[in-house]
Amino acid sequence: MPFSLPTSLNIVVRRLCRSYNRDVRVEKLHSWQVSTTEALEIQRRLAEQVSRSSEVTAPHFIAGVDISAGKAQEVATAAVVVLNYPELRLVETKLAQGKLDFPYVPGFLSFRESPLTLAACQELTITPDLILVDGQGVAHPRRLGLASHLGLFLNTPTIGCAKSRLCGQHEEPGVDSGSYAKVIDRDETIGVALRTKFGVKPIYVSIGHKIDLQTAIHWVMKCCRGYRLPEPTRLAHLAAGGNLK
Repeated sequence: MPFSLPTSLNIVVRRLCRSYNRDVRVEKLHSWQVSTTEALEIQRRLAEQVSRSSEVTAPHFIAGVDISAGKAQEVATAAVVVLNYPELRLVETKLAQGKLDFPYVPGFLSFRESPLTLAACQELTITPDLILVDGQGVAHPRRLGLASHLGLFLNTPTIGCAKSRLCGQHEEPGVDSGSYAKVIDRDETIGVALRTKFGVKPIYVSIGHKIDLQTAIHWVMKCCRGYRLPEPTRLAHLAAGGNLK
């Protein structure tokens, strides 16, 4: 089914690179005009549809998504960048700007940020094989964070690459790059605290959709180029803030 945005978003999308003659399909799984009670039920229902089996083999294009918006801001900028692999050279960037309709409520970030992020993704001319999301996947109280929600809408493998922990507990990972500690919530491993660079704070990696945890860790590390954040989400963060040169 075609994807349509809430009319109040008033999306402004800037096309930033050449056409590649491939379309990104966005499914319509539910309306975005919902209450928090309805959102809670949607999360519980969609969490059962998240695939924790890997469908990633040899990706040619890896995307990163991020959004720039403060808690009190009504207008935000969503960015999606696409990098080729293994070079990790930037090949496409799309931005979408609009109003955030859903209120800022902890645990419901995907209902606030997904419509604008999907609007940017829908403008892509290159279809990514894997998407790294600046946010949680199943490392979420109801196992449906932003990465998982987007993965279901895009029907694409996604990985949650969050800067901070939302739920669960973990031991301190080793200081070396590639060291990690399991994040446990209610006796379930929901992700890892992954050290991507010697001595820096870990990031929180979790299954988004159509991937298993070990494969997610593998590809996050493959996408690191000497920074704490993997290149796809690092560049998406810069693009959303208007700082990508």
